[in-house]
Amino acid sequence: MFGLTLAAEFGAIVLSWGLESRYDTLLYAVYSVSLAGAGALIASRQPRNAIGWLFCSFALLNAVAADVAQGWTLRAVDEGWRGSDAAAVLADVIRQLSGLGWIVTFLLFPHGRLLSRRWRIVIWLGGVGTILAVLGWSLGPDRDPDFASGRNPVGIDGLPTDALFAIGVTVGIAALVASVASLVLRFRRSHGIERQQLKWFAFAAVVAAVALPVGFVLWFVTPLAGFLIALTLTALPLAACVAILRYRLYEIDVVVNRTLVYAALSVLLTGVFAATAFLLGITLGRGSAWATAGATLVVATTFLPLRRRVQDAIDRRLSRARYDALRRMADFLEDLHAGHIAPEAIESVLQEVLDDSRLELRFYLPQSEMYVDAQGMPAKDSPGDDRLRVPLERAGQPIGLVLHERGSHRDPTLLAKVVQAGGLAIEIARLRVELHRQVAQVEASRARILLAGDEERRRVERDLHDGAQQRLVSVGLALRHAQHELDAGAGANARATLDGAVAEIKGVVEELRELARGLRPAQLDAGLAAALRELARRAQLPVEVRATGERFADSVETAAYFIACEGLTNAIKHAHASTVILSAARQNGRLVVRVADDGVGGAAPSNGSGLAGIADRIAAQGGTLRIESRLGEGTSLVAELPCAS
Repeated sequence: MFGLTLAAEFGAIVLSWGLESRYDTLLYAVYSVSLAGAGALIASRQPRNAIGWLFCSFALLNAVAADVAQGWTLRAVDEGWRGSDAAAVLADVIRQLSGLGWIVTFLLFPHGRLLSRRWRIVIWLGGVGTILAVLGWSLGPDRDPDFASGRNPVGIDGLPTDALFAIGVTVGIAALVASVASLVLRFRRSHGIERQQLKWFAFAAVVAAVALPVGFVLWFVTPLAGFLIALTLTALPLAACVAILRYRLYEIDVVVNRTLVYAALSVLLTGVFAATAFLLGITLGRGSAWATAGATLVVATTFLPLRRRVQDAIDRRLSRARYDALRRMADFLEDLHAGHIAPEAIESVLQEVLDDSRLELRFYLPQSEMYVDAQGMPAKDSPGDDRLRVPLERAGQPIGLVLHERGSHRDPTLLAKVVQAGGLAIEIARLRVELHRQVAQVEASRARILLAGDEERRRVERDLHDGAQQRLVSVGLALRHAQHELDAGAGANARATLDGAVAEIKGVVEELRELARGLRPAQLDAGLAAALRELARRAQLPVEVRATGERFADSVETAAYFIACEGLTNAIKHAHASTVILSAARQNGRLVVRVADDGVGGAAPSNGSGLAGIADRIAAQGGTLRIESRLGEGTSLVAELPCAS
């Protein structure tokens, strides 16, 4: 149907080309093709919606029977072709039917269904009015001069055609008003998506209601009026298509808002310019260039403040929910700037302005690549949580995530507007949450280190008491016994007793060495590289060492050594690795220690685990830990420790 309409309009343009009316035909063609295109899109995507088929039918009817017939009539008059009178009658009849098409469209929009069966009477009323108007117009004998033959070929003398036409037009207007009332009633009952659809169509209809009368008035003044009428008529099917197919549906609020703002602004600025030019003309003299320049300067100066006031007034009137939400966010930002409220309160503000008590704001921490809540705790999704998730970005980088109820607010664009207005507060809150989380981690790490130190001291104390101390007491008693034996003259027994005491002292020395090994490895006396190679030799699997021979501070080397020990132990006990690579090198002022294995992967630090102990030791040195461990791809533990150059 769209293709036939296009072909018919092409034929109409060819018929009228070279005639004075060719531009009118072109404008009508634009309208018919737009109507057919909109109908084809609607019918192809929503075939059960009658509006698509209605648009296609009326567009094809208008193109074939009206535009082609009109072109044939004009060409026949100029070149003496036959059938000019019949074509003129057909063109008039079809153009009268276009009004009925819009009456039916108003009644069916946007879903292709009537509000109720009672509204069928409006369709019948519109049909009767159209038939009466067509009969009164077409059969009137007083229209003889409109035809090339000088006589209306279907005119009937004695028929009250004027009365029929007047009654038909009156009934048709009544049906049109009733159809508009149906549209208004549907709008009042609507909400959500349907209301936005009706806004699109209503906006185009209001524009048409204003522009068409102006176009008809200007018809006798300028040929540009035809363009205005054609564009206005074209806007109706296009707006209907956008609304029904829901393409950029919620942009209508912006369109209406901006239209009203700039229309009001144009009127006000025109008034300001006229008043200023008049007053300056009285003062400086009529026709003075200074009066025009002064008026232009006043308009330029008042444009921005006047626009803000007009925008504010229209937002309060037409977009009250959006206005209140943005106003509340602006008040929050003012309180935040004054230091009266914490940035983390942004979540409660969003819950308030969006009327969603379950709304949750999560912050993205790039260093750990995870989402946390306002308290810095890792965010977890509850089973069955069907809330919508809206990612938040700033300067192209993710900063958070908003979870909100489906359908919690009617305007889906409101969330984006509010978040955009409060973007700086959300970023500040994210940074504060990240800082608080890091401080909490440092405090917990220090607490664990202190606890581990206390436990280690108690262990050393217990081992010394139960081991070396008791053995030294035994050595003392043995020496005392040897003294008594020497006094008694038993030299041989005394030597045996002394030999036993010396052996006990050697044992105590070895035991004390074992205790000292937990404090600082003796292997580090030769450097970190030598200690790592010694560690690799004692391992139960092949270990490749890639370590620099450079020396570092004792605390750094000790931390690096124990990190390597724990990493190697985890690779042996848990990763089931076949090979391990130990590396240590200075990079950008930091000692980077890496333990990489080819094991099962899937490692993650947890409370009480060796990896958690490594993280605490690294945090105590002011370093960072990164664990790359995917299932089946091995584990790579990378620790970076600050070191003096």
